[in-house]
Amino acid sequence: MDRFSFLNAAHTAFFADLYEQYIENPDSVEPSWRSFFQGFDFANEYGSENDIATTTSNQAAAQQTISDLPDRLQKEFRVLNLIEGYRTRGHLFTETNPVRERRNYSPTIELEDFGLSKSDLTTVFEAGKEVGLEQATLEQILNYLKNVYRTHTGIEYMYIRNPKVRKWIQNRLSANENQPKIDAEQQKQILEKLNEAVSFENFLHTKYVGQKRFSLEGGESLIPAIDALIEAAAEKGVEQFVMGMAHRGRLNMLANVFGKSTADIFSEFDGKDYDEDAMFDGDVKYHLGLTSDRKTRRGKNININLAPNPSHLETVGAVIEGIARAKQDKYFPEDNAKVLPIALHGDAAIAGQGIVYEIVQMANLDGYKTGGTIHVVINNQVGFTTNYLDGRSSTYCTDVAKVTLSPVLHVNADDVEAVVHAMLFALDYRMEFGSDVFIDLLGYRKYGHNEGDEPRFTQPKLYKIIAKHKNPRDIYAEKLLASGVIEEGYVAALEKGYKEQLEQSLEASRKKDLTVITPFMQNEWQGYIERADEEEMLKKVDTTFSRENLDDIAGVITQLPSDKKFIRKIQKLTDDRKRMYETDKLDWAMGELLAYGTLLTEGFDVRISGQDVERGTFSHRHAVIKVEDSEEEVVLLNRLNNQKGKFNIFNSLLSEYGVVGFDYGYALASPKTLTIWEAQFGDFSNGAQIMIDQYITAAEDKWNNQNGLVMLLPHGYEGQGAEHSSARMERYLQMCANHNMYVADCTTPANFFHLLRRQMKTNFRKPLIVFTPKSLLRHPSVISTKEELASGTFQEVLDDPAANPDKVKSLVFCTGKFYYDLVAEREKLGRDDVAFVRLEQLFPLPVAQLKEAIAKYKNADDYVWAQEEPKNMGAYSYMLMNFNEVKLRVASLKPSNVPAAGSASRAKKRHAAAIAMVFDKDLFN
Repeated sequence: MDRFSFLNAAHTAFFADLYEQYIENPDSVEPSWRSFFQGFDFANEYGSENDIATTTSNQAAAQQTISDLPDRLQKEFRVLNLIEGYRTRGHLFTETNPVRERRNYSPTIELEDFGLSKSDLTTVFEAGKEVGLEQATLEQILNYLKNVYRTHTGIEYMYIRNPKVRKWIQNRLSANENQPKIDAEQQKQILEKLNEAVSFENFLHTKYVGQKRFSLEGGESLIPAIDALIEAAAEKGVEQFVMGMAHRGRLNMLANVFGKSTADIFSEFDGKDYDEDAMFDGDVKYHLGLTSDRKTRRGKNININLAPNPSHLETVGAVIEGIARAKQDKYFPEDNAKVLPIALHGDAAIAGQGIVYEIVQMANLDGYKTGGTIHVVINNQVGFTTNYLDGRSSTYCTDVAKVTLSPVLHVNADDVEAVVHAMLFALDYRMEFGSDVFIDLLGYRKYGHNEGDEPRFTQPKLYKIIAKHKNPRDIYAEKLLASGVIEEGYVAALEKGYKEQLEQSLEASRKKDLTVITPFMQNEWQGYIERADEEEMLKKVDTTFSRENLDDIAGVITQLPSDKKFIRKIQKLTDDRKRMYETDKLDWAMGELLAYGTLLTEGFDVRISGQDVERGTFSHRHAVIKVEDSEEEVVLLNRLNNQKGKFNIFNSLLSEYGVVGFDYGYALASPKTLTIWEAQFGDFSNGAQIMIDQYITAAEDKWNNQNGLVMLLPHGYEGQGAEHSSARMERYLQMCANHNMYVADCTTPANFFHLLRRQMKTNFRKPLIVFTPKSLLRHPSVISTKEELASGTFQEVLDDPAANPDKVKSLVFCTGKFYYDLVAEREKLGRDDVAFVRLEQLFPLPVAQLKEAIAKYKNADDYVWAQEEPKNMGAYSYMLMNFNEVKLRVASLKPSNVPAAGSASRAKKRHAAAIAMVFDKDLFN
């Protein structure tokens, strides 16, 4: 016992403070205390429920340590241990599940597990001060702990490493012992919103029998909780609110929180055509979004946005983060708390879809953080038809929250006041720490996956319970009736009044022949024309720029600060750029950087993100330059004279799906920003295929949303294998139709310069897919002049500058890097009867310009489509479908199931064979 003699003079409250210090920095405490804490090890004593053997072993060691203490302190430590056990594991023993029994966990948090017994209940312990109780009995401490940690709200937070955050949470939980404190007026407001949620679903269920609506029934308490969140957020200074959610409960949310006309919703149920022309096809009703302005009950104005979402449930999470960041950058660059993103998840989706992890990993990154997102899981405990036990390996569906050390509140959806209380806790936490917070709303799903489904096929026992279970409104009404807040008939009157409104809306909707779809976030798009067609997209746009101002920009981006030291390669690169500008031979990087610089001086912002984009995957860009000794970042494009826009470039996390979604959302909310995502190799964009399919290529047609996102996809066959050659041009071209996007494959710096400028100078926005070069970044022939930049325009088709039209017999159409390979072969062979026409823009296809080229070469009788991709890839099939003016002979690699060979020598032979076919029409692939 002598080794713990120092404990005799210690006060119990002192232990807790010293332990916090030990957790933060073990070396900062006195060695004898450090030795004690290492043996006692509060933090791990009741660690993971998945390692019971280790937990039990730690518990035994801790009990042995306690037994070595002075007698008067043994039970004090056991009480402290009890408190720590509740904080760490209390969430496992809550009453949060309205329709299922909790799984059993061991060890439990009963008194006996901590060396205490019922005989100790009347004993006064100083350890009560750890939870804010002065001279409390064990019974008082235990009651406090049960109220805070074991009722309808369970909380996980003890893995948070910052003691200040843990202390804030503990103090917040201590207020009213983590129980809702809501006055009668607020209770009536909650009941009113709960009635709207329940009555809306009942109305649809009776009026549109068997139609899919993905009802919220079983989770209706979400509606008053979100309503309370908006009201409280506005009081805290939030001005814009961005929400993403899948389809379950979306119609209810649109009607009862976002204020969407129920008449319009009923028109969508009736299947009427849209109040639009044939350029807009629309989407199912439970995928649509809405933007509205709401005035809170206290008179505050708040802009609220619910983003449209496809059936890929978690995709929208990335989009709303991008929207929120764009709004923060545009309206509140000094205070991102004024824009609040909230992501609604399903329990199976948040646990099962990897995009969630990608989004969560963005939370604290400079290029993607949004000051904290409130995540709410509508936990039905069933995924499609899969039981939750078959849907995840983790204890909770929300365990991804631990990646960012975010607190998680598990709440019983039947207790609407607890749900509102949890939502307000989440808001306070987000506003205090600018960090993510998760709410796991445990409810159920009254019907099957949709209203035409039979849930008893797969969960017969569960659905027997659900069939007899009261809805949250009726449960809450009984509580308010018993407490005297409302009288008999109050709820019936509420329901009658709301249903009369719905009946009136239904009657009004059936007098209309068409459905009106309001574009999402239209307030950000004032001044832009809607739905530019292909004719509009093919019109020439003035992208010229003053030569004098171009010189000025070039002077800034070719001069490093003289007071800082840079590595020699950077100094040489910058000097080379200065020299190339002076000698009027601008390479790809100069054309690109000058495009950004010109846009910045004209008032546009530029945002680029992706893996390694600051230097560029192929070290061509160097938009961010590091000071050698300090690694200070120097961004020359933010040092321009008369600069009106901001240049932002961010190396992304190793994500395609999540980052493309984020940047799409950013472009959606900021049409005056040139928003670019660059793939490390073009092939890697297939990691974002869902985002490309569901948003980039289709959102204008489905949801009437414009978007100007630019995707730079390095493309070209240089013998680097299957994953580093093709950006899968054929996939994008297959998705091209109905004026949905631009697709380009530029071959000169000037054309790339004007393409980027055109993207911002039009009075509409379309996604732009650019197949960018790799080897051409430093190719000696890939140069442009200052005059071509200053006075030129984007050329959809580039004619052969070296061909004599009278001598040409073979007219070859091609794209990209292959052009330079073909020119080199022509020079080698000394052929003057072959001309190469470069198709710089593939969609919309510039048919008129191609016809002009054909007319120019009157003696040609051999028309060739030449590509370095296999025959079943690249643009060949697209050209066959869309260009019928002449019969095209194809010169390409043979059809293949992979884009390229892994062997460099084999790739070289195949490449040579494709080139040979261009010059010898008797060769076939």
